[in-house]
Amino acid sequence: MKKCKVISIINQKGGVGKTTTSINLSTSLGFLGKKVLLIDLDPQGNSSVGLGYSNAKFSTDIYDVMIGKCDIQKAIIKTKFTNLSLIPATINLAGVNYEIIEKVKPGDFSRQKQLKQQIDKIRKDFDYIIIDCHASFDFIMINALSATDSVIIPVQCEYFAMEGLAQLQNTIKRVQKNSNPKLKVDGIVITMLNSKIKICREVIEEIRKHSQEKVYKTMIPRSIKFVEASSHGKPIIAYKKYSKGTKAYLDLAKEIIKEEN
Repeated sequence: MKKCKVISIINQKGGVGKTTTSINLSTSLGFLGKKVLLIDLDPQGNSSVGLGYSNAKFSTDIYDVMIGKCDIQKAIIKTKFTNLSLIPATINLAGVNYEIIEKVKPGDFSRQKQLKQQIDKIRKDFDYIIIDCHASFDFIMINALSATDSVIIPVQCEYFAMEGLAQLQNTIKRVQKNSNPKLKVDGIVITMLNSKIKICREVIEEIRKHSQEKVYKTMIPRSIKFVEASSHGKPIIAYKKYSKGTKAYLDLAKEIIKEEN
């Protein structure tokens, strides 16, 4: 059976580049020859919008998968980007927490593995499955982490960069204890970097000095091109192939592939 790795992009602090990383890491892995599925697990559906699906009328989405209305295969969309498929999200996903929790009995952890049971059906079809998680620690995130082999943590290059990392480590420990003992952290990726600003250099030094986790060598620069690309429904590699942002995410993808090999 093909070995597939499921990676959640996660940080409980908002505005750190989770969706930007999910979109551009996924497309970069696809560009480098890997078969990739991106699962949009945020009710805002920003990963779906960022790939050009802002006005689509989905017959099925990740909400239907989570509540057991359809099998995961029926929700997969093959995008126009090389080797990349998508399971989109809509605002309907926001209701999953209440719908599932109502059915949970005390001591029953099976509902935490709704997504894992579905993902296990399609592992053979992909090299990487990337999950774009939202910031809240809720039933949706628990399902994501229960289905995940490892997490990558985007950390914004700013003064409060370390904020939330300790909380996130506690979240991961809770999931390891209750539903996924094999869950691990692959590393931290520094985002929104402006190396000319002194505080950015100090933040990077602080993260590398105090974080318990590995920090990737590749750092993602701050660039308006990411915003422009998303507004056109494209990843950076399809919008500006030779930009610094494109190179950065390709380098990150190469770093991840090299570690796996």
